[in-house]
Amino acid sequence: MGWLSSIKWNSIHTKLLVTYWMLTAIGTSLMSGYILWSCYNYFIETRQADLENWSGALAESVADALEEEDLDRVDVIMQRYGAPEAITLRILDVNGQLIATSSPELDSQIENWLEVSGVNEALQNQVDQGLTKGLLSNDDRLYISRPISRNGQMLGVLRMSITLEQLQNQFANIIWTVLGALFLTVLLCTLISEWLARSLSRPIQTMQAFAIRLGSGHFGDRLTIRQSNELDQLAIELNRMSQRLESLDQERRSFLADVSHELRTPISNVQLTVEALRSGADAEPDLRDRFFQTVEDEIKRLSQLVYDLLDLGRLEAGVTSLENRAIALPNLIERAVRAMETRLKALEIRIQQNVANLQIQGDPERLLQALLNILDNAIKHSQPNSQIAITGQREGKQIVIKISDQGTGIRERDLPRIFEQFYTADPSRKGSSTGLGLAIAKRIIEAHGGNITANSIFGHGTTVTIGLPLQKSGHEESLSKVEV
Repeated sequence: MGWLSSIKWNSIHTKLLVTYWMLTAIGTSLMSGYILWSCYNYFIETRQADLENWSGALAESVADALEEEDLDRVDVIMQRYGAPEAITLRILDVNGQLIATSSPELDSQIENWLEVSGVNEALQNQVDQGLTKGLLSNDDRLYISRPISRNGQMLGVLRMSITLEQLQNQFANIIWTVLGALFLTVLLCTLISEWLARSLSRPIQTMQAFAIRLGSGHFGDRLTIRQSNELDQLAIELNRMSQRLESLDQERRSFLADVSHELRTPISNVQLTVEALRSGADAEPDLRDRFFQTVEDEIKRLSQLVYDLLDLGRLEAGVTSLENRAIALPNLIERAVRAMETRLKALEIRIQQNVANLQIQGDPERLLQALLNILDNAIKHSQPNSQIAITGQREGKQIVIKISDQGTGIRERDLPRIFEQFYTADPSRKGSSTGLGLAIAKRIIEAHGGNITANSIFGHGTTVTIGLPLQKSGHEESLSKVEV
């Protein structure tokens, strides 16, 4: 019995196999039992019908002989039609006394015929039939007792019985044949059930092992299930999840590496500056002031980096609460331009606005932050005495804002990554930027149900396109053109 202990009774394979086997066994057993019961009843009913027909015909022949008081003829009828071993015929008079029988040796042992099944009923002019035991044996017999009458006068009783031993022997052979066929059917169904259970449980077990590996951090694995059903679709979704987890894991690793790098540089600068001051650099006023300015700049950079990281984390986690109110698009653009006015004048960069009088729905401060980050990036990459164009128009069910500069542009290989954290297409021009501005802008726009894209021709400038849901207004659209 050691093999029983090795079976995983709670496994899907075992449960499916047992379920299939039980359903097959119960179904075939019920069907076989019903068929056998129906056949047995059919045979019994057929025999009873035969007894009724035979006894009716014999009763007429015996009635003729009794009416003529010809008992020898009655004996001849009994011996002729009661000759088969399975059939027994008896004729009794109106007082229940035996007149003739096809089995005289056996019947001589019966003392009271009124106690025999069906005799009393027949003496009361009723036909009675049924199943009973033999008079002096334990074998099952079908019997029929019917009155013998002629012209309304009862002449006696005919009792006819037939043994079921031969029928039962034949039926026993049928039962064993059905049981053998049932066993083969159950065996065959067990093999088919085993195949079906394995075909269903094997991919589930494979997916279970795959999920366990995913949980342990093996995100690069791929799952292959060759079945054209729901399991195949589930495998596809698991592979998509694995790819997404792998991508997120790579992004996490890259993000941690970038954060470490971004934090290491200003911290190292501050540390070196402090060590220089401690070593006596504070003796020269100009050098000391320059070192203090370096420490202040690096601390501001660290502070801005930490603020941007917290802001980006809140946006990605969806825990930042956003206002939801109508905003006039020209006013929002004007606020962003005014905030950058000092830098624009210092670099002699002009702003060309072409903004329709439209309403958008959202958080004005967050949307202003996104526009400032995009404008800051455009100004940093623009040449002095150049122009930045800002347009805002309705396109379908969206408001599309475009911010175009005349800077150096972005290479095609770098364009898909400019909205990633800490990514800089030209590291030499990064300056004091944290590298999170465009990433934060992207999260803000997406939080408002919008989208942001960029296209560029290297050497001819870059255009950032923002799409935001339209807030319908009762005012007609008008253009606001301003040049700074």
